Amino acid sequence: MPTDQILLFIAAGLLLNLTPGPDVLYIVTQSLRSGARAGVVAGLGVTAGCFVHIFAAALGISALLATSVAAFTVLKWLGAAYLVWIGVRLLLARAPQAGADLAALAMAAPAIGLRAVFMGGFWTNVLNPKVAIFFLAFVPQFIGPEVGNKALAFVLLGTLFNVNAIPVNSGWALAAAWLARRLSAPDHHLAAPKAGEPPRGAAQTHSVKRGGIFLWLDRVAGFMFIGFGLRLALTDNPHR
Repeated sequence: MPTDQILLFIAAGLLLNLTPGPDVLYIVTQSLRSGARAGVVAGLGVTAGCFVHIFAAALGISALLATSVAAFTVLKWLGAAYLVWIGVRLLLARAPQAGADLAALAMAAPAIGLRAVFMGGFWTNVLNPKVAIFFLAFVPQFIGPEVGNKALAFVLLGTLFNVNAIPVNSGWALAAAWLARRLSAPDHHLAAPKAGEPPRGAAQTHSVKRGGIFLWLDRVAGFMFIGFGLRLALTDNPHR
């Protein structure tokens, strides 16, 4: 492939990866709750899910999803249900107690390990048929008629797209973790109570306010995940 064609593909892929969607929301949510490492792991799970669509498209399975109403509908409803389930979990997260910080808020939610975070990102991506349709529609535009092995070219371009997505997803994770640290940082202008004294009213109120911010972020993310799920459920097969 010509170099200018590859560079155009990279630029288009980066712009698409910067666009917020269910995958980005999942990464940001994990970073806000459990820190940058969890967000990066969530992004790697999303990347792994993308590879499923890439190889499926190269094998023609995505073409089946594009032309078969039944196959598209089954995967669409599975993906929509999964996104709504994530949203409901966020909406039902417990409110933090007085004096809670980000770590305490994370403990208030159902505890999940990095493996579960990774698999959550993986399934968020795999169960979204729109991703399969996207790869089937986007990647072939950059494969010229002169290319001999089009399946191999598809896999290589899809891999390049995925590799370029890793720093973008990691950037989302680091930015969300930075925001979480800013919101949960101690207020140095408030005097700390002496040993044996209960927390003072102002400090306690400020801590509750910080906890309320994270609870509010959970609520917003929960409604957005449910919105993504409902939108996916209402999506028609583009080749119906």
